[in-house]
Amino acid sequence: MRIKFLTLLSIAAMLFLAACGKSDADLAKAVNDKLSAEKIVGVTATVSGGVATLTGEVADITVKNRAETVAKTVEGITSVTNSVTTKPLPMATPAAADPSLTGKITENLKKAGCTGASVSVVGGKVTVTGEVPGAKYAECIQVIQQSGITGIDNQLKKGS
Repeated sequence: MRIKFLTLLSIAAMLFLAACGKSDADLAKAVNDKLSAEKIVGVTATVSGGVATLTGEVADITVKNRAETVAKTVEGITSVTNSVTTKPLPMATPAAADPSLTGKITENLKKAGCTGASVSVVGGKVTVTGEVPGAKYAECIQVIQQSGITGIDNQLKKGS
């Protein structure tokens, strides 16, 4: 009878220890160590109830996916929530529109008969200098304003 009791007690103890497994802290350390060993930087893992949550920012989607794959290989991880973000792609800086805007306004002024007006554009701000016939002055200003500009330094003078 004692042998049966001790055998049952031993089996129960082994089953209990096997069911316990690793703690969440141990699993998190294992995942983070494995990510580091795979040279995946910028990703951190936390574990709760066997579920690994990955956070951080990486260069591209391939690194994000690789981090998830690596985390899934750790024994004791039941699932992975991948909350890693990717860095935004750099925005291309548009070419300066100043020379084309200068040419456009100059051409429109010539078409309107605004001879004597000079245009320069710096940082999107238009500066108009020179002297135009008095009868054409209002029309010249209107041509400039219709160019779609937001700032104008009007130094244009009315002639006789």
